Amino acid sequence: MAALFSGRVLIRNNSDQDELDTEEELSRRLENRLVLLFFGAGDCPRCQAFAPVLKDFFVRLTDEFYVLRAAQLALVYVSQDPTEEQQDQFLRDMPKKWLFLPFQDDLRMDLGRRFSVERLPAVVVLKPGGDVLTRDAADEIRRLGPACFANWQEAAELLDRSFLQPEDLDDPAPRSLTEPLRRRKYRVD
Repeated sequence: MAALFSGRVLIRNNSDQDELDTEEELSRRLENRLVLLFFGAGDCPRCQAFAPVLKDFFVRLTDEFYVLRAAQLALVYVSQDPTEEQQDQFLRDMPKKWLFLPFQDDLRMDLGRRFSVERLPAVVVLKPGGDVLTRDAADEIRRLGPACFANWQEAAELLDRSFLQPEDLDDPAPRSLTEPLRRRKYRVD
């Protein structure tokens, strides 16, 4: 999945706006996850109405307050805003785990053409391998809420890493002699 953003910089939506610019960082954030590409704009009334729904959807699947284990889900905001200030204003109230492309990156418009985005807001769901699972999931998210994630997970045949402790998802330390063997056996390439 990181191949889609290979050679590009993704920025975390936190106060420091940390850049994920190495292949290792991108891989850690995007591999073995369903990736939602959210095409939207701050000046679009439909996007402003959909943003709280998507925010709640994402938080309910990734925040340990709501779930025991964060879902294998990543969201990349692909801004269609005319100015960088409007993009920053829109992202100000969105979850800190969201990623976004820098405003100057031409990939923002290329992705819209590549995935045939015709209207905003649009949410393209990608399998971990980069194949399109759903071209526009915005209506599905509105109707079903977090329940649609289970359908996507099953359709994508996503390996559930539930055998790991929640805090160990990013950088696990071996817990026993057989831990490295189990990790190797269940690893997804």
